[in-house]
Amino acid sequence: QVQLVESGGGLVQAGGSLRLSCAASGITVRINHMGWYRQAPGKQRELVATIGRGGDTKYVDAVKGRFNISRDNVKNTLYLQMNSLKPDDTAVYYCNADDRWRSDLNYWGKGTLVTVSS
Repeated sequence: QVQLVESGGGLVQAGGSLRLSCAASGITVRINHMGWYRQAPGKQRELVATIGRGGDTKYVDAVKGRFNISRDNVKNTLYLQMNSLKPDDTAVYYCNADDRWRSDLNYWGKGTLVTVSS
């Protein structure tokens, strides 16, 4: 199995930046795609960005040009650099990974809270 632990959340003013990290442990060779999701108060969890093992990335329109997802396959760590933060970015951010060999397996971290004040 794989364990994911997020860090780097906090309180920031609008226009500021934060960098989230997600450390993977366990049988990390199983990890295929990784991604960041977020869930704002009263809303459903939504996809923010994903990255493949080769570095191919996808972003939701709301964060394009402001957020950058990256991964270090040696350190087994996923990152999300968030710039020009807006109050609408306030949410709990979750790290996600899918399994290379079992499509029914999906791994989640417990989340890290990002609060953007206006």
